[in-house]
Amino acid sequence: MNALDRVIGYFSPERAYRRARFRSATETFAYDGAKSGRRTDGWLAAGGDANTEVGASLISLRNRSRDLLRNNPYASKAIAELVGNTVGTGIVPQAKTGMPALDKIIDAEWVYFAENCDPGGQLDFYGMQALIVRTTAESGDGIVRFRPRLPKDNFRVPLQLQVLEGDFLDVSRTMSIATGYIIQGVQFNLFGQREYYWLYNYHPGGVYMLNPRGGILSQPVPAAQVMHTYCILRPGQVRGVPWLAPVMLAMRDLDDYRDAERMRKKTEACLAGIVTRPEGSGGLPLGAKSTDPKTGNTLERMYPGMIEYLKPGEDIKFNAPSPAGGYRDYLMTELQGIGAGIDVPYELLSGDLSNVNYSSYRAGMLGFRNAIEAFRWLTLIPMYCRPTWRRFIDTLVFIGKIPEANYGVQWTAPKFESVDPLKDALAELKRIRTGTLTLSEAIAQNGYDPEKQLQEIRRINELLDELQIVLDCDPRKVNDKGVEQQTDRGE
Repeated sequence: MNALDRVIGYFSPERAYRRARFRSATETFAYDGAKSGRRTDGWLAAGGDANTEVGASLISLRNRSRDLLRNNPYASKAIAELVGNTVGTGIVPQAKTGMPALDKIIDAEWVYFAENCDPGGQLDFYGMQALIVRTTAESGDGIVRFRPRLPKDNFRVPLQLQVLEGDFLDVSRTMSIATGYIIQGVQFNLFGQREYYWLYNYHPGGVYMLNPRGGILSQPVPAAQVMHTYCILRPGQVRGVPWLAPVMLAMRDLDDYRDAERMRKKTEACLAGIVTRPEGSGGLPLGAKSTDPKTGNTLERMYPGMIEYLKPGEDIKFNAPSPAGGYRDYLMTELQGIGAGIDVPYELLSGDLSNVNYSSYRAGMLGFRNAIEAFRWLTLIPMYCRPTWRRFIDTLVFIGKIPEANYGVQWTAPKFESVDPLKDALAELKRIRTGTLTLSEAIAQNGYDPEKQLQEIRRINELLDELQIVLDCDPRKVNDKGVEQQTDRGE
């Protein structure tokens, strides 16, 4: 009891007792993680909002993430797997306006735009998809600016996309303004809607960071001209964090351990002979004698099959370094934890398939593919693909290629490669036959457009009939056992 409790207790013991019981109840935590004690000593947990915590750490996290990707093979492999499985050969759109003639015009113009949307002329739209995913994974967020082109530039679709790193956002601009507020370079109005992005005119870490005005500047760019791609992990989060953030220290420690293990192996491989002789170091050498031209030290060499007789009192002993085991087990355990931290299976991260079979590998890949699908459809397509399509349609209306804006579209992601194609194909066939999966859905899941696929099948069948060719794979003529189908001849 404190002094106030003792005073109250002097006049009203009952009231002092109730105060003590209430204080005891409020100071007792039901969760072990909230208690203070030996197990939680040194556990400092920040209590800020998402933007406070990200803003204080973003630059260091981003720089360390890039360093790991440059120098750590597992970090490089993890990001490569995430990008490759997310984008593959590209997430492809197809117009679905409900008007076939309009769809045909839009799809024809999209092909031209997709091939010419990179201002640098190096990538197409699908290559830029991979670049923006890699930039998001590496730096935490990526910026894409719409770059309208003038008629004199002779672009059939006068629109291009410029991919920028998150460094271009002026993280130092965090303040209140009369019309709203700015958080880490993103300006909002009073309703919480994005109005501007404060972007540097040059990369702050680039060679050409100086401009004619004498310094690097950030200027407001309308939000309608910018696509900002990042994973939103907490409500209100404005900037993203690198995907390697949960495992950075583990990867760094693993690098140090691997370096120490290499040095230990080099030490174990060293074989040194120690000679003992009565006359001291001035005696005759045991092996072939020479002098190191760099150091001037005397060298003695022994060769395979060499026989040497020692004098009385002479002796030679060799060091025997004791090998230390457990390297593989430790490496496997660490990589399993790192893989869990970035949603990449251990087998993909390490390339080690020695302990898996079909069932275990497939089960391990299911969770990974669910994470990839979630990022595709909940982040990449809403933040990058869909805004690009809308701007593309608006551009077609502006130049008079289509009469009005219709944003109907279907995005088709590349399929995941099968571990056992035969088993997966049979399972897919049974689902179609039982009605739990439609043919169109099955075609789309394999990365193809259902209408185009069926039109191609029809064209091939007509060509086969015209040439009177019967293939074993034609279900109209031959069943799955290779037996000719019975047809009604009208007899």
